[in-house]
Amino acid sequence: MDEEYDVIVLGTGLKECILSGLLSVDGLKVLHMDRNDYYGGESTSLNLTQLWKRFRGSDTPEENLGASREYNVDMIPKFIMANGLLVQTLIHTDVTKYLNFKAVDGSFVYKKGKIYKVPATDVEALKSPLMGLFEKRRARKFFIYVQDYDEKDPKSHEGLDLSKVTAREIISKYGLEDDTIDFIGHALALHNDDDYLDQPAIDFVKRIKLYAESLARFQGGSPYIYPLYGLGELPQAFARLSAVYGGTYMLNKPECKVEFDGSGKAIGVTSAGETAKCKKVVCDPSYLSDKVKKVGKVTRAVCIMSHPIPDTNDAHSVQIILPQKQLGRKSDMYLFCCSYAHNVAPKGKYIAFVSAEAETDNPEEELKPGIELLGPIDEIFYHSYDTYVPTNNQEEDNCFISGTYDATTHFESTVADVLEMYTKITGKTLDLSVDLSAASAAAEN
Repeated sequence: MDEEYDVIVLGTGLKECILSGLLSVDGLKVLHMDRNDYYGGESTSLNLTQLWKRFRGSDTPEENLGASREYNVDMIPKFIMANGLLVQTLIHTDVTKYLNFKAVDGSFVYKKGKIYKVPATDVEALKSPLMGLFEKRRARKFFIYVQDYDEKDPKSHEGLDLSKVTAREIISKYGLEDDTIDFIGHALALHNDDDYLDQPAIDFVKRIKLYAESLARFQGGSPYIYPLYGLGELPQAFARLSAVYGGTYMLNKPECKVEFDGSGKAIGVTSAGETAKCKKVVCDPSYLSDKVKKVGKVTRAVCIMSHPIPDTNDAHSVQIILPQKQLGRKSDMYLFCCSYAHNVAPKGKYIAFVSAEAETDNPEEELKPGIELLGPIDEIFYHSYDTYVPTNNQEEDNCFISGTYDATTHFESTVADVLEMYTKITGKTLDLSVDLSAASAAAEN
């Protein structure tokens, strides 16, 4: 272990694995270590026995739930936007060859106690029961503006500079009602609170365009795709990529202590009495707890069921967003469901997750609005975890720390964090301009 590396990566969570893959492809010498004996860190997938052990403290799950090995229960459940950053990264690195994806059946939004399919285009807006007749027409005009908007074509801007105009101003131009703004901002643009309304509208419009383009990509009922056998496959696929390009992997390495020189710069990592030298360290917050601060808490319910979520057209996989205003909260609540159709449970079984940023110390009560939408539940597990962001100055200590995974049920914020870290580590921007149509063939419809 006494070699010198360009980068040592600690933890095999998805963010760390993507980075070690990208850095290895760039020709850097990478050593990747994890204190656990499995891949995935916080973003691993558990079988039924592991799930029971973690939440119930025993090795013997109920027999009527089926074979343990047929379960792949994600600890950080998220869908993948079909045209989003993660897919672009997968294609850019050719990691798609290690994975099989399947489209997600439905995307829904919660309004006044009921759930509705999310309309994403001018045509769908006209059919949607979410809005009255006149509101449909206004929404249709707004969607046409967004669909036609092209940053490079001033004619499509209708005299609005979206880098200066706020999202609130553009919405008021089309006279949209509060409930409509709710689903557009939270279920289409995927903002998890209302702060976006007073920020430049360009990001808001780009997010809606991404949703619509992703929806069109595989002609599914949603803009999302999801790997067969769950998300635990993703970190392993990027780990394989890193290994192909010469990266070295070591699991089950105790302690993994980062070593610093007199000026406070990271110079290596020690584990079990051996030290590997390096120029830079990349890790999750658990490896350098004195260089991060707590910013919140995510609370989640994991549910095993024998039926799809009611009122979702019997969808095998679905996302439902419960906007903050509908629940009187400060941020959104998310429902994520997948099933044996994605090989994450035995035939006839469904796994549903209800997630939110914790605003109280009582997860059972706090997550109730989401859990009530699920119908009968066979088993339910609650867990919460603190979220951290780095506080260090990377230029001073050469440590690059990822933020904790948030409550959202999609990967856009996760990959944005990875790409930002990549730029800080290498000093260059990753060019993801790749031919996305080539990947369509790889996805199962």
